[in-house]
Amino acid sequence: MRAARCHTLGGPVTVEEIPEPAGEVLVAVEYAAVNFADVLVIEGAYQVKADVPFTPGSEFAGVVVRDGHGFRAGERVFGSAFVGAFAERVAVPATSLHRVPAAVPMERAAAFGVSHATAFNALRLVADVREGERVAVLGAAGGVGLAAVELALLLGAEVIAVASSEEKRAACAKLGARTVLPYENLKRALQEAGGADVVVDPVGGPHSEQALRGMRWGGRFVNVGFASGEIPSIPLNLAMLKGVTIHGFDFGGWARHDRERLVAARTELHRLFAEGAIHPRIHAVHPLDEVGAALWLGRGAIGKVLLEVARGV
Repeated sequence: MRAARCHTLGGPVTVEEIPEPAGEVLVAVEYAAVNFADVLVIEGAYQVKADVPFTPGSEFAGVVVRDGHGFRAGERVFGSAFVGAFAERVAVPATSLHRVPAAVPMERAAAFGVSHATAFNALRLVADVREGERVAVLGAAGGVGLAAVELALLLGAEVIAVASSEEKRAACAKLGARTVLPYENLKRALQEAGGADVVVDPVGGPHSEQALRGMRWGGRFVNVGFASGEIPSIPLNLAMLKGVTIHGFDFGGWARHDRERLVAARTELHRLFAEGAIHPRIHAVHPLDEVGAALWLGRGAIGKVLLEVARGV
């Protein structure tokens, strides 16, 4: 099969012929999504290191190749893995797969899973967002950011979207964000906009502290990543003085410590997706041979970048 391969941490990533993988369920990949975590894994900067050589890619949608483990050949599925998705075939445990709702296109299924699950868990499980609250989203035009904007609106919140360019802020406003802000003077801008009850932060860096300083008293700050590449050091006296609680969301921790609530949230999220309430924004679709361009584009994209991989079953 053809697959993107990384032989040295830091790249480059090239497309090669390799044997098909072995595992519980073999899936013929139609689309794979590019996530910022994939870039970090390739660079060797992710918290878990991949053994080289490896096939990058953590999110995909495709068709089951053969019967087994509760799935039938030809079923449309989407799922995730640590690595392996940027290939014509991926083999994963059955527990990593979900069936694509009948009315949902495959490319939308590929763009849905990771970003929307991260955003929904941050909003629902961790922050417990309530109707009428004000939610500020940093990196609001990225995959997780746009998902958080969309889902916060579905939960009845008022959204403040923070993004780095006019084009990105316009996309957030079009989706329904009540207020759109640049990063400059973020503390003051948030305060002038009325403050935030909840902050969802996939960015990190210096903007985290500024966003926290712009929160309302008693708010909830939820970190879900560090796309800026910098882990912030926030003075804890701010949490004390503002009555703010600081949380983090990580799939692994919740799976180990409160899997029941994680599964319940996933069920609710997938119901919304099947009902047509969620519409992942796809910025661009590249063929597998352009994997390098797709990875490079990821950080500047508005929404998700996909690789079109399909070889067919």
